[in-house]
Amino acid sequence: MDTTKPKRNLPPLRIALIPVVILIALLFLTIRTFGSDALNGASQVVLLTTAAICAALAVGLGKVPWKEIEEAMCNNILGVALALLILLMIGALSGAWMISGIVPTLIYYGMQILNPSIFLASTCLICAVVSVMTGSSWTTIATIGIALMGIGEAQGFNTGWVAGAIISGAYFGDKISPLSDTTVLASSVTGTPLFTHIRYMLITTVPSMLLTLLIFLIAGLNHDATDASQIAAYAESLKDTFDISLWLLIVPLATGILIARKVPSVVTLFASAALAGVFALIFQPHLLAEIAGSEIADANSLFKGLFITFYGDTQLETGNAALDSLVATRGMGGMMNTVWLIMCAMCFGGAMTASRMLESITSSFLRFMKGRTSLVTSTVVSGITLNICTADQYISIILNGNMFKDIYRQKGFESRLLSRTTEDAVTVTSVLVPWNSCGMTQATILGVPTLIYLPYCFFNLISPLMSILVAAIGYKITKHPVENEKTEDFAAD
Repeated sequence: MDTTKPKRNLPPLRIALIPVVILIALLFLTIRTFGSDALNGASQVVLLTTAAICAALAVGLGKVPWKEIEEAMCNNILGVALALLILLMIGALSGAWMISGIVPTLIYYGMQILNPSIFLASTCLICAVVSVMTGSSWTTIATIGIALMGIGEAQGFNTGWVAGAIISGAYFGDKISPLSDTTVLASSVTGTPLFTHIRYMLITTVPSMLLTLLIFLIAGLNHDATDASQIAAYAESLKDTFDISLWLLIVPLATGILIARKVPSVVTLFASAALAGVFALIFQPHLLAEIAGSEIADANSLFKGLFITFYGDTQLETGNAALDSLVATRGMGGMMNTVWLIMCAMCFGGAMTASRMLESITSSFLRFMKGRTSLVTSTVVSGITLNICTADQYISIILNGNMFKDIYRQKGFESRLLSRTTEDAVTVTSVLVPWNSCGMTQATILGVPTLIYLPYCFFNLISPLMSILVAAIGYKITKHPVENEKTEDFAAD
C-alpha cells in the first residue's frame, strides 16, 4: 500500500501571509500592552492563537489533515528538545556561578582592568574570542557575558549597549567557529566543505566586525565615565558580600578545558554548575544559609540553599540597590517562561511548515531573482523571514539551504556563496527576533528585552547588509557555465 503523502499545491501568498500578519500585529499589541512582562504568558497565547489560525486555514481551505499538522508541531518540539535541556542547564549554571562568587570575582577584577573608554569594544572582542574557542554563543553569553553585564552597569553604561556588545561578539564566534553547530549545519546543508565555508565567510564577517568594533570604540570614547568613587563603592559592596578569591577562577578554567576537549554542551554545563556548587559550599556558606532563610550555616541550610541556587530565585542584601538586582538569580525556574515560549513558537512553525504556507512565502522571493545581487538579497530576506516565521535558527538554516541549493547550482554559483549568505542572514539575526529561541534565550540570560538590545547589536545588523554589498561588488564571486543554461548574463543588478 502506498503510504506517501499526496503532493498539494502551494496555498496562495495572500492566504499564507494571514497568520504572519496576525502574528506580527498581535505581538506588537502584546508588547505595547504588557511591556517586558509579555514573555510571562501573553506572547505564548499569541503564538498558539496564530498557530490555530494557520491550522484552521490549512484544514479548511487547503484540505491538510490535522494529523500532518500535529506531527509537524511534535517534530519541531522534538528538534529543540536538546536546546531546552541546555537552557535549563544554563539557568542552573548562572545561579551557581553567581552565588559561588565566580561572576562577582570576574566583575571585581574586571572593573579594575577594563577602562570605561574602551569597555564596549573590549567586551565585544572578548566575547568574540571566547565564542570562537567554544563555538557557542549561548555558553559565552551565559558565562563571561553575565560578568561583563555587571561591569558595564557598574561603569554607567546603558544595558542595551552592553548587551549589544556581548551579543555582537558572541555571534561573531558562533558564525565562524569550526566548533559551532550552526557553522557545521550551514556548510553540510549546502554541500560546502566546512573550512571552505569558514574562509569564504571571512570576506563578509571580518569587515562587519571591524565596523562594529569601530562603532563601540567611538561610543566608549564619548561615554561619560561613572565617578570613580561610585565604582569603588560598587567593588567594596561586592567584597563585603562575597568571598572574592582568584581560586574561584578554577571553575571557568575547567569549563574552558571541557569545551576545548569537545565535551557535549549539556555535560559541560552540568559539570560546570556542579563544580560551582562545590565552590559555593567552600567559599560562600554564609550566602547559602541566607538563601535558605537560616542564621546558621549547618548541613541542612547549606543543602537547601544550594538547591535553591540551582533551581529558584535568590535575593541577597548587599547594601547597594543596583548590586542587589545584579546578583539576584532565577536558576532553572527562571528559564521556564522561555521554555514555554519556545514550545509555542515551535507549534506555530510546525503549522506553517505542514500547511506549506511557509514555502509559499519563501518561494515568492524567487520571482525577484534577476541577477547576482537580487539572488543574494532574496536569500537574505528569505533567511530573515524564516527566522521570524519558524522561530528557530536551525530550522531556518535547513529550509533556506534546501530551498536555494538547486537555484544556485542552476545559475552556476558555488555552494559556498549560498552557505555564507545563509549564515549572514540566519545565524546572526535569530537573536534579534523576540520570539525566536535565540532572542528569547539571550534576553532571559542577560535580563535585557530583545527590543532594547536590538539597536545595539551592530554586528548582527551589519552582516546581512555586508553580504548584499559584497554580492553587488562581486568580490570573489565566480559564475561557472552550466549545461543547458541560457546564455543570458546573470550579473549584478
